Amino acid sequence: MILRIFGHDFHYECESLCRVFYPNEKINIVYDESGEDEKTVVTHCESSGGGNLIRVEAVIDGKSCRLEGAVTAAEEELRDKSELKTAQLIYAALSEITGYTPPWGIQTGVRPSKLVLRLIEEYGEEEARRYFTEELLVTKEKSDLAFRVAAAEQKIIDLSQGKSFSLYVSIPFCPSRCSYCSFVSHSIGNANAKKILPEYLEKLAEEIEITGEIATELGLRLESVYFGGGTPGVLEAPQMDRLLGAIERNFDLSTVREYTVEIGRPDTVTPEKLRILRLHNVGRISINPQTFNQQTLELIGRNHSVEQSVKAYQLAKAYGFKSINMDLIAGLPDESFEDFCSSVDTAISLSPENITVHTLALKRSSNLNASGAEVSGGNTAKKMLEYANERLARCGYEPYYMYRQSKCVGNLENVGWCKTGHECLYNVFMMEECHTVLAVGAGAVIKLCEPGTHNVERIFNYKYPYEYISGFDKISERKNGIKSFYLSY
Repeated sequence: MILRIFGHDFHYECESLCRVFYPNEKINIVYDESGEDEKTVVTHCESSGGGNLIRVEAVIDGKSCRLEGAVTAAEEELRDKSELKTAQLIYAALSEITGYTPPWGIQTGVRPSKLVLRLIEEYGEEEARRYFTEELLVTKEKSDLAFRVAAAEQKIIDLSQGKSFSLYVSIPFCPSRCSYCSFVSHSIGNANAKKILPEYLEKLAEEIEITGEIATELGLRLESVYFGGGTPGVLEAPQMDRLLGAIERNFDLSTVREYTVEIGRPDTVTPEKLRILRLHNVGRISINPQTFNQQTLELIGRNHSVEQSVKAYQLAKAYGFKSINMDLIAGLPDESFEDFCSSVDTAISLSPENITVHTLALKRSSNLNASGAEVSGGNTAKKMLEYANERLARCGYEPYYMYRQSKCVGNLENVGWCKTGHECLYNVFMMEECHTVLAVGAGAVIKLCEPGTHNVERIFNYKYPYEYISGFDKISERKNGIKSFYLSY
């Protein structure tokens, strides 16, 4: 697809909107009139009598639409309003051509609820709602969802104090690679990955010790701990025991409100691992089937069965975990609307405390994207989420956290649903950036949040385990940035 830009610098917003409608297209931005393509979006912004005239023309596979609109505003507001109008016209033109009207309108950010909270803070709820529906063109249904989530998140954000922080532990290894995955994760079935894991865990324990010393020196208050991946369930019980022990030795856990280990794959769950987790006071785990359709599991490269998902959940309940999350994905390849609805019904029948409903994201580096496999279109994925939302709400679940990813089918969302009192605090602390997250391990990103402001600074670890091990001295040096940040205000 060609995106032609004339008279403005709104290329990022224009490209993001084109990607909403054509997530698999390579979008080339050009600044001249020459050349033709089967898919072209042309945008113009011209000065006109104290304002701007915006014109958008889209020609896609033989279909075309041309729209224009005038913008008048004070000089300091003219650019922003012209960008908004350009986005609105692109949205209208591509909706007409494709026959799909994305329910999130021109809102392409990853944190809709965060935007809601900022708008409410600045303008009040009534004006925030008007802006969402009339300017960003978000449907009433999605707007209501965003405001419900924002209200739930605010209660969790209010728990955070000036010196609060959360700890994230990265385990970037999996039993196998899912076809839709784009994360930096290594299949433990690979001999090299299996060989490097023990050394990775040694360095990880060392980083935990360094980070704990800094947190203690700065007088920080630990609110939540979260093991993510990858699939932390690939660790053997003794490895889990040593890693959890390292956290206990190096952090004050007396203030921890929540301790989560995202086990991940049902086929990694064993009684011994669950016993170790409970021994170390882990109260919340995730067991993620993604679908209860066996054919789909095989297609996407997950080597567990539907039966294993059910048995793993039942085993975890028997070990007394207070909160269990199960993930589902809408829009998986070859899954019908009825298949997805069946998965939602099965998850609800098990009655976990949390059910997180994701929309498939067609990431560029995933095997699924490279294969060109047929996935659900925007209208089908939208119906899937509507069914999930209605069923979950009717069965006593409430939406408490939400985020979006680039290249999501239909530009849709991921929503965490929970029974009352079982919100995952870490998800909100991390997503809404209301306090610092000290992250350890390969691919981990430290987020340093200045209290009372929107100032966030980041410190990045090396992505790959072999880089993490070989460059560990550099990672240790970067930890000094934590002290510098806290001593600067």
